[in-house]
Amino acid sequence: MGALLWLLIPVGAGLIAAVWSSWALRHRKTGDVAELAGYARFREAMEKEHSVSDPASDPA
Repeated sequence: MGALLWLLIPVGAGLIAAVWSSWALRHRKTGDVAELAGYARFREAMEKEHSVSDPASDPA
């Protein structure tokens, strides 16, 4: 009987891990819009920074 009780520990841990992994991998629908908007602002800022001509590269 003691061996069966020791067997319940890894089985219980496996069940808890399965529940946690299914919760962690659930589909989240909120937050993507804000992240994509932030990335779009970042790209726009980087394009503005690169559109200014560099005085060191001008062959004067």
